[in-house]
Amino acid sequence: MLSVGDLVKKTQPAIFWCLRGIKKSKREALFTLFAFFRHIENIVSSAMPVEEKKELLNAWQEELCNIYEKQVPATNIGRKIYKNCLRFNLPQQQWEEILNSAKLNISKPLQAPSRLFFEQYLNGVSVVPFELALQIIDDKHIVANAQLAKDLGRAVFITYILRDVKDEVKYGRMYFPDDVLKRAGIEAKLPQQILESANFAYARQLLAGEAEICFYRAERLLSKMPKKNTLALRYVANVSRSFFDVMQKRGWEIMSPKPRLNWIKNIALLYKTIFK
Repeated sequence: MLSVGDLVKKTQPAIFWCLRGIKKSKREALFTLFAFFRHIENIVSSAMPVEEKKELLNAWQEELCNIYEKQVPATNIGRKIYKNCLRFNLPQQQWEEILNSAKLNISKPLQAPSRLFFEQYLNGVSVVPFELALQIIDDKHIVANAQLAKDLGRAVFITYILRDVKDEVKYGRMYFPDDVLKRAGIEAKLPQQILESANFAYARQLLAGEAEICFYRAERLLSKMPKKNTLALRYVANVSRSFFDVMQKRGWEIMSPKPRLNWIKNIALLYKTIFK
């Protein structure tokens, strides 16, 4: 079985190298956080039956209780959380928020959720992981870190919604919140019908406006933080921003091909992250 560090190195080599310069205890905790989140993502996206997914997520809630009650964890990742993460006083509730958001997307595909439901899902799958990472990196600036996690988490999540919308529709999912669709004048309810609506480009533009504001605020906050400790976050922000800029430049009516990173662009973004 791969170590948490090897898992990050294999699946996200750029993030692995961005984390190499920080203190070992923090690096191992961040690797562990990534492994946990990746594991939960794999459960949600797998082809296994819904009930089996629910059982696994419920088992993880029990595992978190074991970890925080100082009992022996049953899983390899659980043991890594116990060893690497508890020293940073990460709230159990935040780990559970990740699980709760994952559960929202397994019983049935999300389809034009209410704004409240959308925010609840976004918080668990994108904002909370950044909150946990920032608590590991720097626990002295709680208010600023919470705002950065909120802005960066929203910007990244919305960017991938905009980028991957056609792929998600194939699986019956439409993550655009209903208030955005209503503002765009879209009355259709089914994902494919929404995608084919004449006003869908305007809906994409409206949602992109939310991400653009969050990118601006997140980039300002990141610029005030020590660069050495935040290279991984800056890289994530730069990758998402590069996707966003490509889509915005060509126009929100165009959905294909979706922007991707080849090795040349990836090296350029790494260079930008480290040296600019």
